[in-house]
Amino acid sequence: MANPEKVAAVTEIADSFRGASAAVLTEYRGLTVSQLTELRRSLGTGTQYAVIKNTLTKIAAEQAGVAGLDELLVGPTAVAFVTGDPVEAAKGLRDFARANPALIVKGGIVEGKTMSADEIRKLADLESREVLLAKLAGALNGSLVKAVGLFAAPLSQAVRLAEALRAKREEEAAVSEVPAAEAAADAPAEAAAE
Repeated sequence: MANPEKVAAVTEIADSFRGASAAVLTEYRGLTVSQLTELRRSLGTGTQYAVIKNTLTKIAAEQAGVAGLDELLVGPTAVAFVTGDPVEAAKGLRDFARANPALIVKGGIVEGKTMSADEIRKLADLESREVLLAKLAGALNGSLVKAVGLFAAPLSQAVRLAEALRAKREEEAAVSEVPAAEAAADAPAEAAAE
């Protein structure tokens, strides 16, 4: 019968795999506790860095439907579960590894795709989603300004035309009301004459 603590740990790890947009496996041999604490802080709130037993990680990955990690689960392994931007997490791991060569990125899963250590390093060289979204918004804003500029003259002409049509209809309605009012005023006089 399985140990209840291990069953709970596997369930928690499987939930972490399911909830993460990425999971990056690292070897941490040679890092001190204070360095691991520094690494956790540098990864921010969108990434949880956990030292986990390989056997529990294998079982949890299988339960979560994550494949392709078995060959990476050798030696002391820690997993960075990323719920934020995978690019930012990859950059954080890369930068920390530059300052602390004992940290070795083994590979991982990013948005359901198995990635090698080299692919994770290449991911770290990409721009973050925030930067890309800001650039896209800037480009769209520039395009929108151009589009409004292209349509501004025809749009203002259409507005003037609509206002002229409305004024003409109001004028026609006022003219047609005058004879009706005169006819109503004449009607009692005609009725009295009969």
